[in-house]
Amino acid sequence: MKNDTALMNENNQTHALLISDAKKLVQSYPRVPITVDCVIFGFDENELKILLIRSDLEIFRDKWSLLGDFAGDNEVLDDAAYRVLRERTGMEDVYLEQVRTFSHPDRHPGGRVLTVAYCSLLNIEHHQLKKMDNELHWHSVKHITEMAFDHQQIMNECYKWLQKRIQEHPLGFNLLPEKFSLRELQNLYEAILDIKMDRRNFRKKFFAMDFLIDTGEYEDDVPHRPGKLYQFDFHKYSHTKKKWNGIDF
Repeated sequence: MKNDTALMNENNQTHALLISDAKKLVQSYPRVPITVDCVIFGFDENELKILLIRSDLEIFRDKWSLLGDFAGDNEVLDDAAYRVLRERTGMEDVYLEQVRTFSHPDRHPGGRVLTVAYCSLLNIEHHQLKKMDNELHWHSVKHITEMAFDHQQIMNECYKWLQKRIQEHPLGFNLLPEKFSLRELQNLYEAILDIKMDRRNFRKKFFAMDFLIDTGEYEDDVPHRPGKLYQFDFHKYSHTKKKWNGIDF
């Protein structure tokens, strides 16, 4: 067994290895800027769209860009994302969710810059743009081919995230009117998942979840046979022990 002197020497050696000046340590690290990019998807006229602006960098002249900016040294990333959205669009009531970080060393032409992508899905009719700088407007996701920086990759990754999320959680119902037809519901899922679905199978899956409320009302002023109108039972969904197990289309 080691004597007290030996143990004391070991403790002294351990303490000698500890770093006492944390600030000096961090100052020795590489200084890499961090940005946030907001990927705002919108649903309108049975089509999935994304909110973009013109890039203000000469190297990316005439190319479209996501809504982004650098995070301040003392700014929480979540706060930075909401600031960017507010400053660029004037919108205040939009929920953002952090998706992932993009860190390729060459993703920015000016040097190494990390960016954290935030995503949201909203009903365009319910969220009016209050600012239109840099030609800010909605674009069809299907028609976007080339973007500034690595924003095409970021958009594609967030689109995959969105497609997965909408099958795991009922967030799509927030994009529909309070009372909706099954036709509208199917159009929503087909637009976001970019697939065509069997009508009977789609309805069977949703009825099996037992979260749809039959209002007893029908559509009016439609060019097709009026369909029944339903509501999503958010109260039952949030309080029942029954879990949303996802939708396998």
